[in-house]
This record gives sequence, C-alpha cells and structure tokens, in this order.
Amino acid sequence: MSEAQTIDRATPIAATPVTWLLDEAVRRFPGSPAMDFLGRQTSYAELGRLVDQAARGFQHLGVERGTRVAICLPNCPYYVISYFAVLRAGGVVVNMNPLYVEREMRHLLEDSGAEILVTLDLEQISKKIVPLLGSSPLKKLVVCSMAAALPTLKGIAFSLLKRKEIAKFPAGDDRYIPFKTLLETKGAPARAVVDPLNDVAVLQYTGGTTGIPKAAMLTHANLTGNCDQIARLVPDMPIGSGSMIVQLPLFHVFAMTVAMNLAIHFAVEMILLPRYDKDMLRGTIKRKRPTMFPGVPTLYTNINEAAGKEDWALSSIRYCISGGAPLPMDVRQRFETLSGCQLVEGYGLSETSPVATCNPMGAVRDGSIGLPLPGTKIEIRDCDDPTKLMPVGEKGEVCVRGPQVMKGYWRRADETANSFIDGALRTGDVGYIDQDGYIYLVDRIKDLIIAGGYNVYPRMIEEALYQHPAVAEAVVIGIPDANKGQVPKAFVTLREGHAVTEEELHKFLAGHVSPIERPRQIEFRDQLPKTLVGKLSKKELVAEELAKRAPAQSEQQSTKVS
Repeated sequence: MSEAQTIDRATPIAATPVTWLLDEAVRRFPGSPAMDFLGRQTSYAELGRLVDQAARGFQHLGVERGTRVAICLPNCPYYVISYFAVLRAGGVVVNMNPLYVEREMRHLLEDSGAEILVTLDLEQISKKIVPLLGSSPLKKLVVCSMAAALPTLKGIAFSLLKRKEIAKFPAGDDRYIPFKTLLETKGAPARAVVDPLNDVAVLQYTGGTTGIPKAAMLTHANLTGNCDQIARLVPDMPIGSGSMIVQLPLFHVFAMTVAMNLAIHFAVEMILLPRYDKDMLRGTIKRKRPTMFPGVPTLYTNINEAAGKEDWALSSIRYCISGGAPLPMDVRQRFETLSGCQLVEGYGLSETSPVATCNPMGAVRDGSIGLPLPGTKIEIRDCDDPTKLMPVGEKGEVCVRGPQVMKGYWRRADETANSFIDGALRTGDVGYIDQDGYIYLVDRIKDLIIAGGYNVYPRMIEEALYQHPAVAEAVVIGIPDANKGQVPKAFVTLREGHAVTEEELHKFLAGHVSPIERPRQIEFRDQLPKTLVGKLSKKELVAEELAKRAPAQSEQQSTKVS
C-alpha cells in the first residue's frame, strides 16, 4: 500500500477554536519544550500560562469578541503569545509585516479598523508605527522588549551594545503599554464564546490580482481544519516529540499554519529564528537537530549551494514541505540527496489557510503539486466560461472547495462574489488533473503571455531553464513586441562556479520548448527580486521593462504631435 493510500480521507475534519490546539498541547505535554528563541526555552505549561495572562491583559484593554488586534512582529515568543492571547480573548488577529513602510501599515490599520497593535521596542519598526497613533484607528501600542525575550546574558549584551537601536517611548502616556504590564493584569481571562465555523480568527492580507491588499477572513475552523488536513499527510509523526524550524516569517500564512499551528498541533518545539541568516540557520540546525523544516524553494536552493562548501548536518530532518512558489525538480532532488529526507511540494494561497494540495510522502510526482488534501475537492474550470467543468487532462482554472477555504474578503462583498463560482474558490491559477488525481499547475492566469495569438505559459519556460545545470534561478515575463503583441523574456542567475552564454541557453531551450515559447532575450543577473518570504517576484522586472520602453513611447508620441 502506498503512502497516498494510507492517508485518512474518511474521518470528517473537526471544527474547533484555534486555542484548542494550545490547550491540548498544554494538557498532554506541559513539561515539553514549546519554544526556543536564540537559546531561551519555554515549556508548554509556561506558554499556556503566558497566553492566559496576556489574554486577560488584552481583555482589560477592551478586546472582546470580534475586536481586531494587529500583530507587527518578527518571529519571536511575543508573536506566539500574542496570537493565541488575542484569540483567547475573543479577538481577531491582523497579521502585519514589520518591514512594511508607514503608508502600507496605515492602509492595513484603516482597512481592518485595528485599534491595538503589538510590536517590538526597535527603532526601525516603531518609527513607522508611532506616527499612526491618533492619525489612524490605532489607539494603543503594546510594546515588547527585545532584550527581555533573549537569554539573560544575550539580553544584557543587547541592551548595552544595541541601545541606539532601542526605541524610547514617553513615560506616563497611557497609549503605550509595555508587554510586561499586559501580563500583570490580575485574574483569569473571561471565557470567550467562539463559533469556529463562522467567527474570524485572522485577517490575512494578500495583494491578489489587483495589487491592493485585501484581507482574507480565515475562521477558526479554516485554520484548525487545515492543521488536521496537513497532519494526516504524516500519520506516523510522533506527538510530543521533535522540533520545527520556524524560519519563515509568522506574519505570512504559510508559516502561521504549517510552522506554528502545526507544531502546536503535534506538541513539538518551535525553533524561532527572527530573520534569515545563513550562518544562524546552519548553526541552529546543528545545535537543535530539528525534525521538521518547512520552507520556500529559494531557501532550499540557498542551502543546496551553501552545502557544497560547508557542513549543514541535515540528517535529523524527517519532514519537509515546500510552498509559496513552484519547486524545481533539481532543487528537490539535490536537497533530498543532502538531507536524506523527502522534500514534498504543496500548493495553496492565503484564501485557503493556506494549503489545498500536497504530494504525499513516498508518492511524489515530478512537476505536480500533489493530491487534494483530505476533505478538499479540486475542480478545473474553463478559463473563458467558468461555469463549465473541464475533463481530465484538459487545462483550466484551478478552483477549490474544502474546510480551509476562507469565509470571504473583509468588507469586500463584490470581490468575494467574484472570487467564487458555484461555491468553489477561484484561484487564478491554470492547471489540469491527471487520471490518478494529481494536479499540475501551468501558470497564473495573469502571467499568461499572448504571443501572436498563442498562449505561452512562463512557468513551462522556467521549468525548462531549471533543467540546465548552470541555472540557479529563473523568472520569465512577457515584454511588448510590435509584431506578436508580447514575447517571453527570461532572467536567470547562475550557480556558483558555473558559466553559460545566452547563445548556449537558447540552443538548450530549443530542445525543450516550442519556438513560440523560446525567450526573445535571456538576461543574466547576480540576483533576482524576491518577496519578503523569499519567493521569486516578477512585478519588479515587469516594471523595469515598462520603464525602459516609456522614453521611447514618449518620443514617438512627441514626434506624432509635432
């Protein structure tokens, strides 16, 4: 019997509050380690106590059922405590990226209506947030001490050596609440009544196709259901034993669910890393010997390159899931060779909490995003007529049904309505299903290149480029063309120690893609733009190409006028 056949797809997905995950871990494994932050450990019993204290503090600030509270933190114990405390108090978590600029933060606060925000006492973050007090819905700022989160000696060193980076807040101003004061509120938190199927737990902002951030309303049942679904992929995973590297930022939905919530579901230790630092990550893996390591393709690519020159001690890792972007086959195979662990690719989006499909352990299909998770149904619908279902093997828009699908977009009824067809979520991705039920993505609908009337999918060209031994990363976009409307252009970075010319890559691609798919140009870069979670990003390259053509277009228009 294959791994895919052992997955429990019959038992209904339970609908529970998110805090139930922590309650169970505290009840069953109170003495087990829950968090490690740069060497400072916290047990599950201690985490449960801190969450209860913080929940009472939030309720004292006015948090009740439905109150939105923004969390603007890097990976650290404060994020985990605040997340569960807000939900324990009955509130709604608004995830906010601390690297956002002030304008972006203002939009999220105004859109969500969050009046309370939790952040660190770091000047680089606070200088963007403090101006929002009183000029946006924000009324209270809960300030967490970075030094207090560190092991004692590291905390003292941080206070002494980094004092210029520590933000100062006015004394006596009740708009600023130290996190330690939040914990000193007397009494136990009032029990919040939660309807898991209908009550929103998290507002998860996503750019979507419009580029304007909008919030996916993820209910308690969406999030706990997705944990249950993912956990069924690894039925042999021991409960209460092991550890999870939490390298991906927790404000991103992938890490929130697959790293934090899933770790607590399994009652394992979360090894929190505040940012990506190659040496820190390598040292942590060697020191902690983690068993689980979710990541994005660029993270595994970086490790593959670094492991050629230094020891990474990856042998303890047993479970790896890649998401956020297509996983090149070569990257997967190299990482599996280095670690001895199978790396599986999953697929999802913010609107699906986020995982919708995943390759089963032991039953991976090259190039596939796997099978639907238990309780999930994937439909392929005609891109031109979404009311029409496509047969097996035919391409169309990937649509999702399941307990992890969002309630809708916050305060955007029209966009919510446009995102569903007959009750199924429209993903905006083009793909197909094979006879065995495995799903394959072709590309994003919005990334489709129309070249001389033909559909050209950048992902197909990128996958061909990854087959060349010199290519480390590849991105393909459409650029304007006078004859064909659009043609593909490729941007690549090369592996260290490898060399290849543009002509050689063109010849290589001639044997892998059709003439209409061959890039008009191939441009070499030292690095390619990435999102804050490490996904390769196309929008900067598209903007560059448009900017290059703007002067020529302006000159042509001026000539016509004159």
